Order: sequence, then structure tokens, then C-alpha cells
Amino acid sequence: MFATASPLRTPMRVSPGPLALVVPARYHPAQPQHPEGPYAMPEADANTHPVVLVVDDEPELRSLLIEYLGRHGFTVRSAANAAEARELILAGVPDLALLDVNMPGENGLSLARWMRESHPRIGLVMLTTVGESVDRVIGLEMGADDYVPKPFEMRELLARVRAVLRRVQQPASAANAPTVAAPPTLRIRFGACELDLDERRLIGSEGVDIEITAAEFDLLALFARHPNRPLNRDQIMEQAHNRGWDVFDRSIDLRIMRLRRKIERNPDKPEIIKTVRNVGYVFVPAAG
Repeated sequence: MFATASPLRTPMRVSPGPLALVVPARYHPAQPQHPEGPYAMPEADANTHPVVLVVDDEPELRSLLIEYLGRHGFTVRSAANAAEARELILAGVPDLALLDVNMPGENGLSLARWMRESHPRIGLVMLTTVGESVDRVIGLEMGADDYVPKPFEMRELLARVRAVLRRVQQPASAANAPTVAAPPTLRIRFGACELDLDERRLIGSEGVDIEITAAEFDLLALFARHPNRPLNRDQIMEQAHNRGWDVFDRSIDLRIMRLRRKIERNPDKPEIIKTVRNVGYVFVPAAG
């Protein structure tokens, strides 16, 4: 069921089991050798490599992702369900989580909402076999940074993971940079809020941070670069996200709606990010 999107030069084989994954032979699922089984890589790696948590009820897929992402410099932990994932997160917060939407018991959407509320800086990538656009909308509404439908090509997933990590880890890398006489922090006002472009923060009127996802920051930053200029959905999709979208994807409208709840005095009558009929959206800075 798992097919690569482009030909590979390595031999291919079909893994047995309910998902019949088609993968390069050199990336075949391996039996876990670490004492903790599939739940962790060697502890030394966790100190030097980004940590990815894979949550999926398919053991073959978990094994495949552990080996593939591990070969590309990640420390990978895995869980078969939401309960196991919560225990692992309480023991150590990962940099990014790959969450299957459809799992027995608590599903991935509920887990994503808990993770976003508890640890807002985790990168969240949703995995699902369901192709309906409504699932993407719900996943993004829960705070996901990206959405990857099954079956997916491993190299595309790797690119998506790296792209999300670049966005969510940018503040940390900036904080670790050498301290030289830096210019004042650049902030753009969105109504009563301010967007800190250097620290990737949205600050409310009372100086308290307002939680936003990496994708929401990218969208606000795009508007900040183009004040008073109407942007259509194609421009927003191209400049504020690192992946392709299809015509049924309502995620832009959804993110605009969520941002309005955070920055507008009355989200039903927006004054900051306005709708331009038959075009898209425009950021209108306050006068003066």
C-alpha cells in the first residue's frame, strides 16, 4: 500500500503484513536492538540530534520510520497509541511528532490538541489514510504544522519533517548565535498585538505571549512584508508554506480565522486582516 512516488535505484521489496509497504530493500524494517525496543534510540544520540516521536498503531510503519529517520540523523521514539505517546512526552518533549489520525482509542487529532496546548513549540505533522479535505481542516485546526496523506514517499516525508523543524527551531538557533551589537528587535503591530519577527513571537496588549504555531507565524510574517497589498490564495500558499496544496484545501481560510480570533477586537468584523472579495486577504496596519 506504501508506494514510492519516483523510481529508486535500489531493489524494492514488499513487506508482509496488513499495510504491504513497498520500500527500498536497504530500508527494510529491522528488529529493535536497543533494550527499550522501538521507544528510543541510544541515549547519546538524543543529546545531538533532533528528536522525532512517531505515533502510529501499525508496527511495520513505526519500524520503517525508526530506521529511515534514524539513518538521516534523527533520534526516533515511537508509540503505538496516544497513551504511550503521553508517557513518552512526559518523560521528554520531542522536537517534532508524526501523528496518525486514525488510531484505536484516543485518535491523533485529540492527541495533537493536547500536545499543542501543553507544548506549543512541538512541530506537529499529521499522517492519515483518509483523503477527504475535512480531515486536513480539522488537523490544522488542532494546531498541526503540516499534513501528509498515506501512502507517502519517504523522501517527501523527510523533506516535510525538516521544513517544519526549521520553522519551529529557528528561535532556539537564533538564541544560541554569538552576541554582537544586534539591532533593535523588529516588531510589526497587528492591532493591539505585536509580531516579533526576530524571536517569532506574537505579543498581546499586556505584554503576554499569545500562542501561535510555526505556520501561523509564517502567515503573519508574510502579511507584515506586504502591508496594504491584497494577496490571493495562490500567493499565500506559495510564500507562506513549504508544500503543495490542492484546490479543496481550506487550510488558508482556517488559519486566517484562527489568527483573527487572536488579533482582532471582533473576529466577525475584522479590521486588521480583511477579506478582499474574489481575491484573498489584505493586512491593513493601523493608521499612524
